[in-house]
Amino acid sequence: MQTRTLGPKGPQVSALGLGCMGMSWAYGGAHDDAESIRLIHHALDRGLDFLDTADIYGPHTNEVLVGKAIKGRRDEVFLATKFGIARDQADATKRGVNGRPEYVHSACDASLKRLGVDHIDLYYQHRVDPDTPIEDTVGAMSELVHAGKVRHIGLSEPAPATIERAHKVHPVTAVQSEYSLWTRDPEDGVLQACEKLGIGFVPYSPLGRGFLTGAIRSPDDFDEDDWRRHNPRFEGDNFRKNLQLVDKVRELAAGKGCTPAQLALAWVLAQGAHIVPIPGTKRIKYLDENLGALDVVLDAADLAAVDAVFPPDAAVGTRYHAAMMSLLRG
Repeated sequence: MQTRTLGPKGPQVSALGLGCMGMSWAYGGAHDDAESIRLIHHALDRGLDFLDTADIYGPHTNEVLVGKAIKGRRDEVFLATKFGIARDQADATKRGVNGRPEYVHSACDASLKRLGVDHIDLYYQHRVDPDTPIEDTVGAMSELVHAGKVRHIGLSEPAPATIERAHKVHPVTAVQSEYSLWTRDPEDGVLQACEKLGIGFVPYSPLGRGFLTGAIRSPDDFDEDDWRRHNPRFEGDNFRKNLQLVDKVRELAAGKGCTPAQLALAWVLAQGAHIVPIPGTKRIKYLDENLGALDVVLDAADLAAVDAVFPPDAAVGTRYHAAMMSLLRG
């Protein structure tokens, strides 16, 4: 297994991680915990050691699942989870963000219990709380490190200025944001901030929520309860226009002798030595396909060809609807 570090002096992890969210949440269909545990074991057997979950996935059920999967194999895993997106106790359909210090501590203790571990390797603030100074939130996260409950801290979807402020309180090991051929937002300051400060960058949804694989040809390919049915990029004319971009990626992949998914992942990997994507899947065959991206080498001409057919801002539609978009780049 190829490895990378999360920043020049950061921890070493497998060059690809595994996003576990879809095993329990968001993408619809039946959730088969036994199959997901087999998938995680297969990933570990292949040397993929970087697993990503969060307390909101389910909510809570994904952490329980990952905990079951790594029981007896904890020393083989670099385990990441997140806190900060909290459901309204009175209305479970509503969500907010919470970065208050007391919540940081209680959320960590709850995650440790669900995961069945005594420490979390990388603990992210899932979204920045606009009502709590980042210094207060990261100060509480630093206390978790000093208590031995957390090894490294991270931020998800922060603004560049927030990264710098947080890093002054406690070294930030990783920043996680959506990044792929059709989501290039981090190129506007976030990647530069990470490079300047020596912070690793962890792209989630590096396959465009599955769209860049080329396997999704119609909205009808989604289950009725799949969250993507109501995502702006998967709706109406947006879907059709984005599908044209994917078809161009498919042509380039054929020329490289790889799959569209492998080309899309290879492109993300080529953007920096300290970038570690975490594509998610529920199927062993797709995990193996994704790992094949590590053998795809893109030279300067290849990268130029990809950018020519899929330039920044080419994707049509916003990443989320307005309420969730407001929580980005906090």
